[in-house]
Amino acid sequence: MKKKKLFALALTATLGVSSLVGCTKQAADTSKDSSVEITNVSYDPTRELYKEYNEVFSKYWKEKTGQEVSIVQSHGGSGKQALEVANGLEADVVTLALEGDVDAVKNVGLIEDGYTSEFDLDSSPYTSSIVFLVRKGNPKNILDWNDLLKTDVGVITPNPKTSGGARWNYLAAWYYFEKQGLSEDAILQNMKTLFANVLVLDSGARGSTTSFVENKQGDVLIAWENEAFLSLEEHPDEYEIVVPSVSILCQPTVAIVDEIVDNRGTRAVSTEYLSYLYSDEAQKVEAKWYYRPSNQIILKEFEYKGNSNVITSVPSDKKWIVTNLDLTDIKHFGGWTAATEKHFKEGGLFDSIYEKK
Repeated sequence: MKKKKLFALALTATLGVSSLVGCTKQAADTSKDSSVEITNVSYDPTRELYKEYNEVFSKYWKEKTGQEVSIVQSHGGSGKQALEVANGLEADVVTLALEGDVDAVKNVGLIEDGYTSEFDLDSSPYTSSIVFLVRKGNPKNILDWNDLLKTDVGVITPNPKTSGGARWNYLAAWYYFEKQGLSEDAILQNMKTLFANVLVLDSGARGSTTSFVENKQGDVLIAWENEAFLSLEEHPDEYEIVVPSVSILCQPTVAIVDEIVDNRGTRAVSTEYLSYLYSDEAQKVEAKWYYRPSNQIILKEFEYKGNSNVITSVPSDKKWIVTNLDLTDIKHFGGWTAATEKHFKEGGLFDSIYEKK
């Protein structure tokens, strides 16, 4: 399938709230209709993944049920997307960057308790990690998190207030400094230094990629793996990926928006839409777009064979997944409720760390 340009998609794929709110609610079950439409509200970097997955699922559903299904797609910063759904954007399913953003939808009564048990692996069909994207030749010699503290390094990362990816970035950096044996006060000082080097906080991960790749801002982009590899693929002679010594296992979370699917009669197709993300066919699509499959056998098929932590080009065999990583996870921070309370709520540590320019 021919790939559209990464940043052309960024301009065209996102649907505004006004185009989605106000969809006619369908009280009856739609499973017997000749066609059905569902809406997937997702986060910034999944545009390419869901463009292909929606085609795969539509074909599968047609063959299984005889019913045509169309999927309306919406993308933006994960935290912002969660807020939009909580405020009335009608989503049958959400596929957000982290469990904490899905909780924001649950907390207004749209999603029932226990949604993380509804699908395998805490309702996380694929995972990711955080890496650095640097300019070709790595002129600032950025090899690990401590290099982001240099006074001459310009950092690009999105805003943790609106972007789920930004929260993973922040926690990965925190974990690195913690692993150095630093006290919390010393970690806070390093985080302040790091964010003092941030040139712009975009609202979402794709916006930060645009700032770094298209607008040529900064020396390093703290990025989801898929954003970094897509940039490397589209600009093979301009960038390199640096895999830091420690990072974090990012677990994007999927959920059915119970109130919406019950009102619209779309529970059956919405449930299958998320379940099929775990199928072998879908897992290979996820790996193709640089997400880590939850199926460990398929993940091994894409395991990176290189020895260096600097990746200068996409491997020709598409074996890109670096597996020998020191990865923490959100449990290390007490789960998303505790992490949000400490770091990201109004008046939390991030507010004390980042001084608006």
